[in-house]
Amino acid sequence: MNIENQVLGLIKLSSYIKAFLAKKPESYNEDDVNIELLLKKSEIENPWFTVDNQKFALQQWADLLTEENIKNWLENYTISKISKRIGLILAGNIPLVGFHDVISVVVSNHIPVIKLSSKDKYLIPFLLNKWNGFSENRIKFEFVEKLENLDAVIATGSNNTARYLEYYFKNHLNIIRKNRTSIAVLKGDETDEELQLLAHDIFQYFGLGCRNVTRIFIPKDFLIDRLFENFLGFKDIINHHKYANNYDYNRAIYLLNQEKFWDNNFVMLKEDNKLFSPLSVINFSRYESLDDVRNFIEENEENIQCVVAKSVLGLNSISFGEAQNPGLDTYADNVDTMKFLELV
Repeated sequence: MNIENQVLGLIKLSSYIKAFLAKKPESYNEDDVNIELLLKKSEIENPWFTVDNQKFALQQWADLLTEENIKNWLENYTISKISKRIGLILAGNIPLVGFHDVISVVVSNHIPVIKLSSKDKYLIPFLLNKWNGFSENRIKFEFVEKLENLDAVIATGSNNTARYLEYYFKNHLNIIRKNRTSIAVLKGDETDEELQLLAHDIFQYFGLGCRNVTRIFIPKDFLIDRLFENFLGFKDIINHHKYANNYDYNRAIYLLNQEKFWDNNFVMLKEDNKLFSPLSVINFSRYESLDDVRNFIEENEENIQCVVAKSVLGLNSISFGEAQNPGLDTYADNVDTMKFLELV
């Protein structure tokens, strides 16, 4: 079957990425040098996409795309016998954020018609072409500037953009995604190791992803210093000029407005009930009862991507350090893309 060949190609792609990432620059062959140049070109055009962050994203996908993981994922779905054209409007906030949609469409036996984000326009075409080379049957895909002649649409954008997309594609089957962010809930007895893992959930990709934590709930007597102490592993983030610009701007605004905040010279903590926080700022609030937290989650369900917390709190959460490690069956906005593609 065509899909079986494409799955084999995907597994080979995973091995190819792992082999590249395991090498040191001095042992690069010509192909490896070209990949490194591609990553550097991407960083030059979009400084948020550092080579390290792009390699982190590649490593996550390489680890995820094993034969066992793909088999366990796909066995829950019926693969379409008729290929349809699925329009994809991809986000570009973090590297490869749209790759899951692309893979889902291809392994559903449909044709992805892809409008790339201008911020992430190199890695996905590169991986698709490599995947094609590893597959016995060629994968059909298109890169376009304007989406036309579609059977369905999956689009990701800001809340403002989503309104236009919902209107524009009102006559198509669609998934239109909006802004989301993530929260963490501390019980109070977290180890330093757990708080250091939480730092990854906050700072990976500079905090630009919907799975990055921007709001923390802490018990009444929790010491703020413990957070700062365990965030120090990311202190070099302030050396990135775009992040530093955000930090300087937000700090200046708080000082001018005489607002209270805690600062450790690379991130600020602000006692604020808002779910979303500016880049370089983490909102926090103290809770007396977990019921208050549950009520907040329920009221903001449409805006929360994931909850990071200990499982004993019973908040349908993921473990510390796992926010940027979603599985193949973890879907943006909790809308099952594969089930959607079965209906097309």
